[in-house]
Amino acid sequence: MTRSWTLPLLLVLCGSVLAAGLTVSGSPRAAAAVLLVFVLLAGVNSPLVFPRSTGVLEAQRRSAVDGRPVVFWRPGCTYCIRLRIRLGRSARRMHWVDIWRDPAGAAAVRTANDGNETVPTVILAGRPHTNPDPAWLREQLSRSGRGPDQ
Repeated sequence: MTRSWTLPLLLVLCGSVLAAGLTVSGSPRAAAAVLLVFVLLAGVNSPLVFPRSTGVLEAQRRSAVDGRPVVFWRPGCTYCIRLRIRLGRSARRMHWVDIWRDPAGAAAVRTANDGNETVPTVILAGRPHTNPDPAWLREQLSRSGRGPDQ
């Protein structure tokens, strides 16, 4: 749990230190701007921008029932953030597994990627896709009837 919050907390801490230094030097507006940027970066790199994570076993069980893809991710991964943002609302129609919280999820990713923990890894129709193009994934979701409005 704490591992996924390390980067966001460090960003807030660094932003606070920089903002305090700018405030002491007489630049309160610059301090506020710097702090805002660091807080926004912390928010984007936190688990808060992702749908609620489940364990790999639960995600696989749900996927078998509803046919929705399973997405393996980790906080701070720029490719995971890109996928999440570009998928928009349709991201909530998938089962997300945080590999830092679920060791079995990390093992599943290593199995799919020749021993590497490369994320995002999406399991779609039983086949792993490592770092898929978000547009391609959206197309696959709409083609299978699991799009954002389903």
